[in-house]
Amino acid sequence: MERVGDLLPEAARALGLEEELRWVRAAAAWDAVVAALVPGAAGGSRPMRLDADGTLVVGAAAPIVGQELRIRAEELLAGFAREPGGIPAPRLRVVVARGMIRSP
Repeated sequence: MERVGDLLPEAARALGLEEELRWVRAAAAWDAVVAALVPGAAGGSRPMRLDADGTLVVGAAAPIVGQELRIRAEELLAGFAREPGGIPAPRLRVVVARGMIRSP
């Protein structure tokens, strides 16, 4: 018997949803890293895209969350690169995206 999680990559590939699955996994990895390193910002941010130069663009629910993420950017990026589903990125850019992200 196969596990559902083992079937997802193949199903996503067949449906042309590989990139969406990658970002769902990246969001879960980001949430885990933020919860561990900046607990007060947990649930208040999400990865939005990876720019052509490798910059990870993250949306923050509020300016204070964005500031905390900027202060801890180096640690967050290192943790995100190590986390299963995470994405290696040399830089972090935080944008305040009110209304797009639920605040904790």
